[in-house]
Amino acid sequence: MIPSVLVSTRRAKLLHVVGTRPNFMKVAPIMAAAEHWNQNHSADAEALAFSQTLVHTGQHYDDAMSAVFFRDLGLPAPDVDLGVGSGSHAQQTAEVLRRLEPVLLTVGPDLVIVVGDVNSTLAAALCAAKLRIPVAHVEAGLRSGDRAMPEELNRLLTDQLADLLFTTSRDADENLAREGIPQRRIHFVGNTMIDTLERLKARAQAGDAVRRFGLSAGAYALVTLHRPSNVDDSDRLTRAVRLISEVAKRIPVVFPVHRRTRERLEKSGESAVLEAQVSVLMTEPLGYLDFVGLMSEARLVLTDSGGVQEETTVLGVPCLTLRTTTERPVTLTEGTNRLIDPLDSSAIESAVEDVLRAPFPTTRRRPELWDGHAADRIVAKVADWTQGLS
Repeated sequence: MIPSVLVSTRRAKLLHVVGTRPNFMKVAPIMAAAEHWNQNHSADAEALAFSQTLVHTGQHYDDAMSAVFFRDLGLPAPDVDLGVGSGSHAQQTAEVLRRLEPVLLTVGPDLVIVVGDVNSTLAAALCAAKLRIPVAHVEAGLRSGDRAMPEELNRLLTDQLADLLFTTSRDADENLAREGIPQRRIHFVGNTMIDTLERLKARAQAGDAVRRFGLSAGAYALVTLHRPSNVDDSDRLTRAVRLISEVAKRIPVVFPVHRRTRERLEKSGESAVLEAQVSVLMTEPLGYLDFVGLMSEARLVLTDSGGVQEETTVLGVPCLTLRTTTERPVTLTEGTNRLIDPLDSSAIESAVEDVLRAPFPTTRRRPELWDGHAADRIVAKVADWTQGLS
């Protein structure tokens, strides 16, 4: 049962928790939609209004890159930075629990909003639930079926704790129903990641990232690799490097290197292999606008990122996902995404060849409700739910 902690129907305190850069992209439109709600209802003395607190756990602890994302996305500076930093999954989860609890007790939010599937997501949901503070999970119900992925465990447990579950696709609703989540708690609203993409796509495409890197639109590949299953395993990392080298023989490759990935490449000596390739451009991690600018003009994207699968689907850019499972099957059935076993070199090379031979740009179907208004629907649902508790 959802505890009736809201004592006023006039103002509701929302506390948003972010921990990694993809979280920023998902929460930014929700905060903006809540502010828009306040502005639209400011003349109505009887209307509900929202106050908002933003907590950054610091799970991604690159301060400079976080600042770039906050600037690009138009997010306010965090009200609280927990400074959790790196560590094992258990250490990060425990530190968020320990450091977030006094913040929740001080702020006294009416609803804690968590997004995505990182350690901060689960830890914040658990901390709030233990304090009997309602939780909303944005991007609920996604399932890969692979419990070896830490994110899968985070998703499963967060959804069991949440009072409001906001989904991005119909299959997510079905997953939650199979797991015994009552239908009244499930709300299909669309994808806030796409809200951010739609809002900023024109600015990103008007930027100079493609020119700055000496590239031509539609004539390069973009690579992102960061999942432990791909970069922590030396054999898989070597295979990925060989793949990138092979692709670079056909088309220039841009590779913004995640901090974790760079450490693994340097330790294994594979970094030197890539640096020796004239057609491989290794860069530092990029801000949101630069990355979207590059992604939107790429001929091909190779990735292991969940968010990139979604963004390429909407942009119509061919995406080869170096994984055997995905928690976003709608990008396979309605988008431009294709799963490729990262250990199957011949399959990857064949898929790359297929993409390069296919007509460009790619035609695609946009998934249902991926229309740039998911956050508006979330805020409206939160308002209805809040008033229903009074």
